[in-house]
Amino acid sequence: MPSKVSCLYLLTVVCWASALWYLSVSRPSSSYVGQMALPVRKAPKGNKNTTFSNIRTRSLNPHDFGYLINEDKKCEAEPPFLVILISTTHKEFDARQAIRETWGDESTFPDVRVVTLFLLGRSTDAVLNQMVEQESQIFHDVVVEDFIDSYHNLTLKTLMGMRWVATFCPKAQYVLKTDSDIFVNMENLIYNLLKPTTKPRRRYFTGYVINGGPIRDIRSKWYMPRDLYPDSKYPPFCSGTGYVFSADVAELIYKISLHTRLLHLEDVYVGVCLRKLGIHPFQNSGFNHWKMAYSLCRYRRVVTVHQISPEEMHRIWNDMTSKKHLKC
Repeated sequence: MPSKVSCLYLLTVVCWASALWYLSVSRPSSSYVGQMALPVRKAPKGNKNTTFSNIRTRSLNPHDFGYLINEDKKCEAEPPFLVILISTTHKEFDARQAIRETWGDESTFPDVRVVTLFLLGRSTDAVLNQMVEQESQIFHDVVVEDFIDSYHNLTLKTLMGMRWVATFCPKAQYVLKTDSDIFVNMENLIYNLLKPTTKPRRRYFTGYVINGGPIRDIRSKWYMPRDLYPDSKYPPFCSGTGYVFSADVAELIYKISLHTRLLHLEDVYVGVCLRKLGIHPFQNSGFNHWKMAYSLCRYRRVVTVHQISPEEMHRIWNDMTSKKHLKC
């Protein structure tokens, strides 16, 4: 009889091969938004907003999306030191797998408990939804809420992560929110920045802090209409490519978001919520929201690097883990 490991490996290969085939063939586009053909693991109705039932005032943004896929038992056995929330899309299977096999591997640090989760909305393509469902049944590290997965809904995806931490993992100490094309130097993050042996911080938020204002050019990816945000400056905010905060901030941001007008620029919106909460994000030069040419010594000094492909992720991880004995 084949072992459980070999069965999981076979399922992974089949899922990966199916993904490559599906993404490689041309298909007619469809605007149909229907139910998934495969049954999905929906969270019980009571899990919708159980932590926040004490909110009596009418919500501006109720965020009442149900879970299509959830991992609500992830933190039950032992509260993690760090929860990693990775914003991803359905077609990025290769990126998710690269993260699972490199810096996002939950078993890398035996003395520190890490929980890794990939965040998605619902695709308008039923086949992609089915593939993500199959992937989640193998790896149990995917959370999906019932809103359309799109660039303009990135704010909903981040709030979904905040809500998940506050509801299902409130005793975690820290949270990293990042994207699927980011390389994270986990040793730097855990041992040099967060320091598990020290007293956990509260109301803490850090990353690459940006002080800027809205772009009014309608052709820009970061266009912000004046009627949506009339001010000439944004509050200080951390680049959405990667930021870290104490877990208590997750509930604070989620609660304040219920009464804060949504903005499609996710990192700006989090900055708006932080300003309302009186939390000032700390600048940390280790968070890079741009691509850096690889060198062992340079990457040892950073926390995050942007625009890293799955192939590069494996190459960088293998090099850094195999050359720990070398000095810079």
